[in-house]
Amino acid sequence: MYRRLRSLARFDALVLTALLWFLAKFVRYAFPPLFGTFQAEYGVSNAVVGTAYTALMLVYAVMQFPSGALADRVGAVTVITAGAVVTAVGALALVPSVPFALVVVAMLLVGLGTGVHKTVAVRLLSQVYPAQTGRALGALDTLGAFGGVAAPAAVVALSTGAYTDWHAVFLLGGGVGVALAGAFALRVPKRVPDSRNVAADRGAGVREYAALFRRPRFFVFVLVTVCFSFAYNGVVSFLPLYLEQSAGLSTVTANSIYSVLFVVSLVQLVTGEASDRVGKLPIVGFTLGLASLALVSLVAVGEATVPVLGIIVVALGLGSHGFRPVRGAYLVSVIPDSVAGGGLGAVRTLLMVAGALAPAAVGILSDVADFRVAFSVLAVSMAAAAALTGALVFVGDDADSRAAA
Repeated sequence: MYRRLRSLARFDALVLTALLWFLAKFVRYAFPPLFGTFQAEYGVSNAVVGTAYTALMLVYAVMQFPSGALADRVGAVTVITAGAVVTAVGALALVPSVPFALVVVAMLLVGLGTGVHKTVAVRLLSQVYPAQTGRALGALDTLGAFGGVAAPAAVVALSTGAYTDWHAVFLLGGGVGVALAGAFALRVPKRVPDSRNVAADRGAGVREYAALFRRPRFFVFVLVTVCFSFAYNGVVSFLPLYLEQSAGLSTVTANSIYSVLFVVSLVQLVTGEASDRVGKLPIVGFTLGLASLALVSLVAVGEATVPVLGIIVVALGLGSHGFRPVRGAYLVSVIPDSVAGGGLGAVRTLLMVAGALAPAAVGILSDVADFRVAFSVLAVSMAAAAALTGALVFVGDDADSRAAA
């Protein structure tokens, strides 16, 4: 028994990294279910709340490259810990009643703090668990996705409580964030063989990062991730309101279905393992194809029954979540070690910028036209990602992977 516990103890770095990712997702996805509350409490429109969320996501996006480069120099543990602290500060700033301008400032702090985590975490876990990178990333993304499950449930539970309101959601998130940051800073340095990326000491420059994007297959895969990110972030930002206004569901029912989108994230453990066995691009093509079909169906059915809408959202979640760990594993495999930190950060910056634009685009289109038009644009973007992946699979062997090796 003692030996078994010692063997499990080596996964403490994975558990703490994944719990911090759970916290990041929890705080970020606590905002979309509150859009209606913000509109009622502050008198703002869809465009305003969508643009505020886009600002959060833009800050999140622009932190990808600098966080990766900084982690190469000062260590991943330092960067991730600092990000968790900033996230907690942003959440705790929303505990008292504040003007909407300060709500936006707190959202920007959340974007800043959570923006340093994923890029650095992917690299950290690939170093701590080099023989199990696919599984580690699957576990990271799975536990993180459950932050999206917990967030709307917490909003509903705490907002309708006899002695609490929506501010309590951020008290919970901020308090847990402080505790996790401390535990991470104490435990994880013992598991990192070398907290610095020696490749960075060779002085990787802008030209080396730019050279990545001159590889045709790599560039096409970046386009795949950009199209997916735009579609997925648009969906998760406004799905509760879409289900209310376009599908005619109640707020509680809409938020319940929204939670289902994240519950199915356990599929990431399966797709991560499958990608190691049958290849990454075939799994990417299958998952994006499923997500595209589901998103098109969501627009097409309109006011359907709750079971039908639930099935569609489940399929959308399976495809979207199934894609994410495989995306990370593919990028790690094709980016050379000499530009690993900054290269992954550069790619994530592009895909997150695209994702950050989606909430504003959906908010504006829903005000100018309606939600079905806005979600139709998202469906086209998701279908483009699937089609581009199909082209990569059709071309054949991945020369980029051989170049990275």
